[in-house]
Amino acid sequence: MSLLGNRVRRIEDQAMLTAGGTYVDDLRLDGAAVAVFVRSPIAHGLIESIDPADALASPGVLAVVVGSDLDLGTVPNPVGGCPAEAGRPLLAVGRVRFVGEPVAVVVADHLHQATDAAEQVVVEYDPLPPVITLDQAASDEVLLFDEVGTNVVSSFPTAPGTADFSGCDVVVTQRIVNQRVAAAPIEARAAASRWDGDRLLHYASSQGAGVVKSHITEVYGIDHDLVRVVTPDVGGGFGAKGFPHPEELLIPDLARRVGRPVRWAETRTENLMAMLHGRGQEQNIQIGGTRDGDITAWRIAVRQDAGAYPSIGAALPGLGFFMLTGTYDLDNVEFSSTSLATNTTPMGAFRGAGRPEAAAAIERAVDLFAAEVGIDPAEVRRRNLVAPFSEPYHTAVGTVYDVGDYPGALERVLEAAGYDDLRAEQAERRQRGDRRVLGIGLATYVEITAIGGPEGSNEFGEIELRSDGSLVARTGSTPYGQGHDTTWAMIISDRLGIPIDRIEVVHGDTDLIPTDNVTGGSRSVQIAGSAMHDAAGRLADRAEAIAARLLEAAEADVTLDASTGRFHVVGTPARSVGWTEIADATDEPLSGLSQFTQAAPSFPFGAHCAVVEVDLDTGATTLVRLVAVDDCGSIINPLLAEGQVHGGLAQGIAQALFEQVSHDGDGNLLTANLADYTAVSAAELPMFERVEMQTPTPNNPLGAKGIGESATIGSTPAVQNAVVDAVSHLGVRHIDMPCTPERVWEAVRAAVG
Repeated sequence: MSLLGNRVRRIEDQAMLTAGGTYVDDLRLDGAAVAVFVRSPIAHGLIESIDPADALASPGVLAVVVGSDLDLGTVPNPVGGCPAEAGRPLLAVGRVRFVGEPVAVVVADHLHQATDAAEQVVVEYDPLPPVITLDQAASDEVLLFDEVGTNVVSSFPTAPGTADFSGCDVVVTQRIVNQRVAAAPIEARAAASRWDGDRLLHYASSQGAGVVKSHITEVYGIDHDLVRVVTPDVGGGFGAKGFPHPEELLIPDLARRVGRPVRWAETRTENLMAMLHGRGQEQNIQIGGTRDGDITAWRIAVRQDAGAYPSIGAALPGLGFFMLTGTYDLDNVEFSSTSLATNTTPMGAFRGAGRPEAAAAIERAVDLFAAEVGIDPAEVRRRNLVAPFSEPYHTAVGTVYDVGDYPGALERVLEAAGYDDLRAEQAERRQRGDRRVLGIGLATYVEITAIGGPEGSNEFGEIELRSDGSLVARTGSTPYGQGHDTTWAMIISDRLGIPIDRIEVVHGDTDLIPTDNVTGGSRSVQIAGSAMHDAAGRLADRAEAIAARLLEAAEADVTLDASTGRFHVVGTPARSVGWTEIADATDEPLSGLSQFTQAAPSFPFGAHCAVVEVDLDTGATTLVRLVAVDDCGSIINPLLAEGQVHGGLAQGIAQALFEQVSHDGDGNLLTANLADYTAVSAAELPMFERVEMQTPTPNNPLGAKGIGESATIGSTPAVQNAVVDAVSHLGVRHIDMPCTPERVWEAVRAAVG
């Protein structure tokens, strides 16, 4: 019986729930010193002087390092198109550009010594006017980088053409804010380094040990073979740990300076202040069509906050362009974007990275359009969704969707939610004049996953047969909560017939795994899982030759029965050999190696329905139900897919209702702890209702698409639409996220006078 498609419990959990995980900050390297960073208290200013004398004289202090002490390159930029003059140094040199930017670092024997000494480093600043808002940035009155000559760090020209609204009966225009949020992983950033002669051993809390290694070799200019990076257990990443931060990249230098291992782990306030933030878009949208509910024109102009140093954040609108038309059959469309530098924490990828922003814009626009023409938002979607397709579908901007049934997803979620009954209950409550009103919000979405270069997206996989008949599987993917060990073992077991408890999965060590990929963009099962599937097949092929010799048969006549894990001659299963006999018959390790490449990305899709109750007297919103259809193609393990959906729903709902990174006018972070940054907890969430749907992709042998980000993409606009829907009968047209009680109350008060 095949394991695939069954709810197999995670094999990782036994150790996690008993002995516990091993994270970077758990490592106690012999003789390790501790690093603590000195961070800028102002958003923008010139560094007049740095005096480390008192810190150097403090007990236990081994070194104080400032930017001018370094002879290293800037942080490598994983995306192109940004000005080289805006590159980020490992420590600020000459100027600081956001509150929390590291300007110096103290290394001491113990954490308390380094912390105390860091407070004694005297830094004199000459403050400059801070550029905090997008309007301030766009004015170019104050520049973050004088050499660039503008705060515009990248732009996307109007494409594919100019939308024509002249034939529309109805045109709706709206400014939408997709607010800045923090990834806030349970495990904050951490790193540790040790030099053994000229060779570096570096530990990273990362979404890819290989990419950390490639950044280190680039920054330090050292040979690839002289660096080993190990990523142990990782307590969450959500995109923000996709690429190493400057603090992490500096730890090897500090270890070399003091001649001892050095470790670093940030505080929660440092994490919220200095780890890459996500989202941060202003979207100016225009949608038009007929009074019958046909959408005939769609335009969006994006202004992206790139933060203080443009990198991944500046490129996020490009992913929005790919998904411009969403699930809708539209050809009269227009997109443009401008990314701007501001004196705030740099922006990066956060769960979905550009796709949630695109879905939020068009799904909010569809509801605005439906309200304007007076047609139920479900019916407007029915009229405009792309029809089901099994052959590639080309959108107006050239994105090629693999396979989809968007109307099917919508109908499934409407039926599961009892949509008509909810609308009837809503009408009854309104007629009674209830002060606690009901809101129903819909969203359909499609996203792009496993994005690669011109040749596609690839991953390394290797499976080796041990002498006792068990397997070790080496994968280029890096798990940080997804359950890769279980999933890869299931795939291998299904192909080879070896029980999953006899399969060890190894990852996160660049000495064992030659890859520099980042685990992100919902690529793991379809790329790394397919590599495991391919490697298992290659191992089976090699083993069949040995089995044929043992069975004294022609190789072409021997087959593997995956249900038993034994090889036999076709038609005569009574005489067979197993994997242990195969291992005994080989003089050297037998393995299957794969570098699987998926030529084209996949496009998961779905539909969400959110039901909320809003208290008109306080503005407080309670999420009552969230029904989700998330189609990720073939599902390897429904239990793990459900876990990914639940986590994604929680983060999407959190953005819609609670979370927002806030700065004051001087650039000071107002949400620097988990009391002020209201990360969601189980107490604010209902039990989610998941409706399964599987539309396999032809792009890989497993038929799998991504699932890690899908629920985050669909849930956010569904919940926002539900909140607006709850108070729409009072004349409320739009409420920006997060839909806090204050914002909802103010919107109601403004509408009713």
